[in-house]
Amino acid sequence: MSGPMLGKRRIAVFGAGYIGLVTGACFAQLGHDVVVRDIQQERVEILRSGGVPIHEDGLASLIAENAEHLTFTLDAEEAVRDAEVVYVCVDTPSTPSGDADLSRIWQVIDTLRDARHLMAVAVKSTVPVGTGARVRAEMDRAGLEHVGYASNPEFTAEGKAVRDFMRPDRVVIGADDPETAKLIAQLHEGVDGPIAQMDVRSAEMVKLAANALLATKISFANEIATICEATGADVEQVVHAVGLDHRLGPHFMRPGVGWGGSCFPKDSRALRALAGNAGYSFQLLTSVIEVNDLQPRRAIQRLKDELGGVFHNRTVALLGVAFKPGTDDVREAPSVIIASRLLSEGADVRCWDPLVRQLGSAPWSSTTRCATPLEAMTGADAAIIVTEWPELQDVAWGEAAEIMARPLVFDGRNLLDPQRMASLGFTYMSVGRETVRGEV
Repeated sequence: MSGPMLGKRRIAVFGAGYIGLVTGACFAQLGHDVVVRDIQQERVEILRSGGVPIHEDGLASLIAENAEHLTFTLDAEEAVRDAEVVYVCVDTPSTPSGDADLSRIWQVIDTLRDARHLMAVAVKSTVPVGTGARVRAEMDRAGLEHVGYASNPEFTAEGKAVRDFMRPDRVVIGADDPETAKLIAQLHEGVDGPIAQMDVRSAEMVKLAANALLATKISFANEIATICEATGADVEQVVHAVGLDHRLGPHFMRPGVGWGGSCFPKDSRALRALAGNAGYSFQLLTSVIEVNDLQPRRAIQRLKDELGGVFHNRTVALLGVAFKPGTDDVREAPSVIIASRLLSEGADVRCWDPLVRQLGSAPWSSTTRCATPLEAMTGADAAIIVTEWPELQDVAWGEAAEIMARPLVFDGRNLLDPQRMASLGFTYMSVGRETVRGEV
């Protein structure tokens, strides 16, 4: 996209989470005036004072640079009062049935009933296909027939969300009228990426389909890893060679202890539920989810077997808590299941993470927080790498082997070199590779 800016707009963003804050800050960077509204008072106060309540690379500096174009509020009426476009970036968590909870979407729509001055409402939250039609009908009943509606799903990965917004693979705009599509496209002038324009239902499906396919690649790599463990093949060599095929590519062909975060688990379940509600059994996606759910449990069982079948009175260092490096997000992280399983088996769990700060509730209330990986491993019977933090490659592993009660590492991300670890005296376990044993 290129060309001159056609003029700044006034945008209200509902939701100050990862997506809402990045959306608001990036639109401000593009020259628009943005009001970000959230229901959490503490979060809004932090933002008003110049802080950022989440860790996202480049976000704090972007907010600071565009402070004159960004305001934060708890008041929905204040956010909408002068807005031309409303962006909905609220959470849509999974319900017990696997469907998306749209209650926060509807709360936002309810606040717009008297906002007849609006030009458009755009939903960036991930929603089931058909949500836009329901929102459109509700807007019409509220006398907002003249206000356009668009689905503008996000494709930003935590840790590089700002870059993904400003230089995306594509900007998907779903709108059933050309004027609304044109308006949303104009808002993105200055973004370096192509526009994919389509109807609303197709746009809603794109996000779910994309995440389901990415999750499938990860689960497939994990299935291949399991077969490699049984046959003696090296999964790292296998997936590298497979990824050299231009038809397949290397992206997301990474075995490990499972995917997590706010998107893959929720969106996969939502698409499966959407299919089920339509009378279709999405068997492939069901298997993808089951494989992922099993991964952290397989890791724990393998480690347990190596420790003689018991965790009771054993100390385990859990290295990495966030679901991926570059973020402090623990939502649906494999570490939650791993810590819970270890604790239920009677283990003493110590954990380290360079970014995650707030860990108060279960299972973390029963674990010991450590400032460094070496502190976590001191006297430990085993260590398990859960998050592929680059810092773990720089650990003094020779020293770790000496301070551990038993030099045993389960590398759940295949981050380290097996032969080097063995040369340092470790029993080194990983995903899809043979266990190597050094001399103690």
